[in-house]
Amino acid sequence: MRGKRFGTGVSLAAGALAVCGLAFAPTAAAVAPGTATVTADCGSYGGGEATLTATQNGTSATVTLTTSSVTAPVSIGQDSLVSELTLVKAGGGTTVFKGTKNPAMAAGDPLEVGPLSGTVASGDSLEAYGGSLKVTAFGFITITCKATGPQAPGPFVFD
Repeated sequence: MRGKRFGTGVSLAAGALAVCGLAFAPTAAAVAPGTATVTADCGSYGGGEATLTATQNGTSATVTLTTSSVTAPVSIGQDSLVSELTLVKAGGGTTVFKGTKNPAMAAGDPLEVGPLSGTVASGDSLEAYGGSLKVTAFGFITITCKATGPQAPGPFVFD
C-alpha cells in the first residue's frame, strides 16, 4: 500500500509540474494585422492588388504573397521560384524575407510565393510601400514588383 501511495504522489507532482510548465511557457508572438493588401506594379507582367499574410514566432517571421493580378507565364513546379520581398521599416531601413516556397502553378494560375522567411524584432513596423518583390523562375525570368501605395489596413507591427 505504501508503494502505491508513493507512486500516486510522484504522478501527481509530475502532473502539477507539467501544468505549471505550460502556464509559464512563452507564448507565440503575434503580428497585427495578420493580413494586408497592397496594389503593385510589376511592369510588363501586370499589376494590381496583392494579399500579404504575415506570421510570427519570436524573432522569426514569414510572409506569403498571393495575387490574381499577376499570373504564372508558364507552368512552374512546386518550390522552384526564388523570391525576395523587401519591406520598409518605420524609422528607416528594410527587412528582407527570402525563400523558395511556392505551390505548383499552371500557366495562367495566380502567382503565390511563400512563406518567405525573415527576422524581426519586437516593435518592428514593416510596410510594402517603398519596398519590392523580386521573383525569379528558371534562373532567368525575373519579375520585379513595387507597391504603388501604402498597404491596407496598415503596416505589419510585430510583437
